[in-house]
Amino acid sequence: MAKWNPFPDVSAGKPLFLAVYVTVFAGVLISTLFIVSSLYSSTANGDSNKSFSSAGSWLAPSSSTPRPSADSTSVNSSIDAAMTGEDFLTRAIWDLPPPKSKIPDLAAFKLTREMVGYRAKDNVIIVTFGNYAFMDFILNWVKHLTDLNVFNLLVGAMDTKLLVDLYWKGVPVFDMGSNMNTVDVGWGSPTFHKMGREKVFLISALLPFGYELLLCDTDMVWLKNPLPYLARFPEADILTSSDQVIPTVTDDSLEVWQQVSGAFNIGIFHWRPTDSSKKLAREWKNLLVANEKLWDQVGFNDLLNKGRGPSVEGENGLVYAFDGNLKLGILPASIFCSGHTYFVQSMYQQLRLEPYAVHTTFQYGGTEGKRHRLREAMIFHDTSSYYDSPGGFLSFKPNIPKDLLLDGAHTLESHFSLVNYQLKQIRTALAIATLVNRTLVMPPLWCRLDRMWFGHPGIMEGTLTRQPFLCPMDHVFEVNIMLSDHPEKEFGRKISFREYSFLQNPRLPKQVMESFLEVQLCEHQSTKCHGTNQTARPGFIRLPKHSSEEKIIEFFSLFKDVKVIQFSSMMDAFQGFSNTEAETRFRNRAKAYVGLWCCVMNRDPGHVYYDMYWDEKPGWKPVPGP
Repeated sequence: MAKWNPFPDVSAGKPLFLAVYVTVFAGVLISTLFIVSSLYSSTANGDSNKSFSSAGSWLAPSSSTPRPSADSTSVNSSIDAAMTGEDFLTRAIWDLPPPKSKIPDLAAFKLTREMVGYRAKDNVIIVTFGNYAFMDFILNWVKHLTDLNVFNLLVGAMDTKLLVDLYWKGVPVFDMGSNMNTVDVGWGSPTFHKMGREKVFLISALLPFGYELLLCDTDMVWLKNPLPYLARFPEADILTSSDQVIPTVTDDSLEVWQQVSGAFNIGIFHWRPTDSSKKLAREWKNLLVANEKLWDQVGFNDLLNKGRGPSVEGENGLVYAFDGNLKLGILPASIFCSGHTYFVQSMYQQLRLEPYAVHTTFQYGGTEGKRHRLREAMIFHDTSSYYDSPGGFLSFKPNIPKDLLLDGAHTLESHFSLVNYQLKQIRTALAIATLVNRTLVMPPLWCRLDRMWFGHPGIMEGTLTRQPFLCPMDHVFEVNIMLSDHPEKEFGRKISFREYSFLQNPRLPKQVMESFLEVQLCEHQSTKCHGTNQTARPGFIRLPKHSSEEKIIEFFSLFKDVKVIQFSSMMDAFQGFSNTEAETRFRNRAKAYVGLWCCVMNRDPGHVYYDMYWDEKPGWKPVPGP
């Protein structure tokens, strides 16, 4: 039988074109191999060398974004997915869908074992969920994980608007079928409780898939890859965070369960798909279905505490709970932090530990307060516009006498004396900010007493809270009210503000950091005191104390192109408003900005309201009352 000849014409007597045919054939063969090799390499290496423009528009891609794939996915199917760009199940996180493509039908986003399998790694899947109101929290949650090179995650969308937006931003998302409202539902509301129940239903849906589940609320942030830590306790059916504020260990061991008095917190917990955990999930679900008024976290605690103890054999810190068979571990609050152990106690710093996570509990400003706390800690990824206000920024160095901050006993009176001294300076800064339409960078706030929801002796006994301590802004100010809209006719112009750490944030653009002017207050009669643009040194100028409204406006108009103007002090910087109506509107706004301290023990009511104009009331004292 004759051999097959790919060049019949050449063998038939056309040797002149042999070299041409060979060259063409070789070129086609090499090109084909190169294309296939490139596609395979791109898929296998996770597109880690993709250009910046191919990443999501909200954030830059991580240094490495592996493309998850199921074990059964062949090389050919990976190539097809890369060529079409339509397989959203396997697309790398932050990779955008093709610009002119259509979003798949809603049915394609149904939670399935296959979907989880594509994203899971080492049999673990990390999940959060929410509605559109928490879009920025969800993006922040995903960004922190991918920055830690953790990609085995999924996000549950409780409304279609969130699902669509996450899809187009390259975030792996599934439909929870909740048909929920897109607005912030508010803590404790009926809709809030409905959202909590969805968590229980989600656990019941995921555990039968056979994967370990790390389920988190969206208002928490991962600071360190938690998976190696969780893997240290392979016998645990459930590892849960808690509201414990008193340390029971000083290293990274699990909490000593016998000493834990705080409730288990279901904002961060890890489930293994064991018979015991599935049984707990089933009974928890039934409990909530039978009683629509029962809070999901209360039900979880009730079930686990039915039979807590004894300890599981060994030195692992686990305890038998629930039905006597479930093995439970309580994550240490020093490194799986609550809003108290992280923002108030800084427990991880005092114990020289590295935190894995922070959950924005123990705070007083709603969703806005949670966001602001994360911003204060510089662990919230805002859009670029947040870091460059059109009108520029105003900041100042707070002045606090040593005796107010450090001397004497920590009492209700000494606490309010310290805070009031700071409030007066902030009031002046707010007034100047509204006059010149600049965004105020708030100063750090110092407190002597902690704030809770109940009576206490100043700080929680047994905690590591230091006195004085740098307190979160929502301990004193109503952050949610400051960010809400008020009628300008009654409250004057809205005053934008930023967190105290804003100017130290590495995300601050270079053009903002380098456009800086320091203002030093001086006595008006001094020969060196002036309010012109003549400076003794670059980036420095003097301004007379007790400057009038007109003087302030004129002064700032000379430096409208300067991004950051910082006062060396706000003490006696402003004489006051010349327009009575403008002053009234500002007073209305400023009074609404401050909150309350809570609470004196054995008093009802035991809270004391802060007063922005305390200094205008002779003999003002902190008196509990309505």
